[in-house]
Amino acid sequence: MNLRHPRLPLALLAAALLAGCSHDEAPATSQATTPAYVAVARGRIDIEGGLLKLTMPSEGIVQSVGAHEGEHVQKGQLLAQLDLEPAKLALDSALAEQQQASAQASALEERVKSTDLRAARLEQAARAGAGDIQSADDARENAQQVKAQLDNARASTALASQKVAAARYQLDLHTLRAPVDGQIVQRMVQPGASVSPASGPIFVFLPDSPRIVRAELNESFVGVVHEGMTAEVDDDSGSGLAPLKAHVLRIGNVFGASTLEDDPQVRANTRSVECVLTFDQPPATSLRIGQRVLVKFDPK
Repeated sequence: MNLRHPRLPLALLAAALLAGCSHDEAPATSQATTPAYVAVARGRIDIEGGLLKLTMPSEGIVQSVGAHEGEHVQKGQLLAQLDLEPAKLALDSALAEQQQASAQASALEERVKSTDLRAARLEQAARAGAGDIQSADDARENAQQVKAQLDNARASTALASQKVAAARYQLDLHTLRAPVDGQIVQRMVQPGASVSPASGPIFVFLPDSPRIVRAELNESFVGVVHEGMTAEVDDDSGSGLAPLKAHVLRIGNVFGASTLEDDPQVRANTRSVECVLTFDQPPATSLRIGQRVLVKFDPK
């Protein structure tokens, strides 16, 4: 019997594997009838969070593309860039407004000093009888008005600074960079294309994250599999890949339909829970995302 046949129903496959290593001529001992595995499940190779679908964070015309399919990129590396001219013009306008507001505030600071000094002198003269009180009061009122103008100018300067920060942020949104180290799986954009966040992803990205196994644990096995349990992961295609050691990281709490079972009738009547396993050691052989595997859980 070919235990790796992809179309063999999982129930039959599990029965064959759970029979262990018994032979027709094996001694009738308790060890010979002990199942080699307590559960069997189909699974697929994945990473935590799955593949990333990268969209352009701002709308515009693509000016350049800095990465190609299959290329390995580093965190922060340029992937794509929009035409920067509109964003640069907006930033220049915000900088000019900030400079104007700052200059006005600086001028008013000098006026505040002079009006305060004049008001203080007139008040001193009025107390000494060398000046009238009305002139001193008018000077003090004028100084207060100039201070109010300075407060408004400072508020305008702060607002202009926020506009500059917003314009710089918008300029940054015209560039898409790699969020982490990884590989470009698919590229769906060319220079000259019009893109926006609503137009969908322009890159499919595979982060350099540890591989995991997402297994579909049949409802009949849920009670015998637990977190930390060891397991053996085999290639379900029969390629001859050496078995890999893994252990259960977590077991889901929601039943769902099987997606890895080949037989439509079996798939329609099978309920399973997602079981996530992590490898004890990084696999020496590169495992591809989506690669189908067979998970055999040890009775430990």
